[in-house]
Amino acid sequence: QVQLVESGGGLVQAGGSLRLSCAASGRTLYTMGWFRQAPGKEREFVASINWSGGTISYADSMKGRFTISRDNAKNTVYLQMDSLKPEDTAVYYCATTRYLGARRSEEYDYWGQGTQVTVSS
Repeated sequence: QVQLVESGGGLVQAGGSLRLSCAASGRTLYTMGWFRQAPGKEREFVASINWSGGTISYADSMKGRFTISRDNAKNTVYLQMDSLKPEDTAVYYCATTRYLGARRSEEYDYWGQGTQVTVSS
């Protein structure tokens, strides 16, 4: 049974930083991804990282501001978010897939419950 539990969300002012964590159990050597969904919008890809950390992918709008990483010893993937903007406000989800470099939500088969990130202006 695969379980993903996100944490680290919260309220932050524009320009601030947050670090999200996703603790995984049941599947630890697969690609992990972060997605987000703002109210009234479709879920969008944020970043992904393969099991070794050697293949990382970012959505263009997050490049240079967000950093994905993982600690396989702790079965945890992280999303460091810097220079946050109000438009980054969303529920952030982690997910896992067997496909390297996957960017479409349909390619991910297990999801966490999400963590809310709110960026005030």
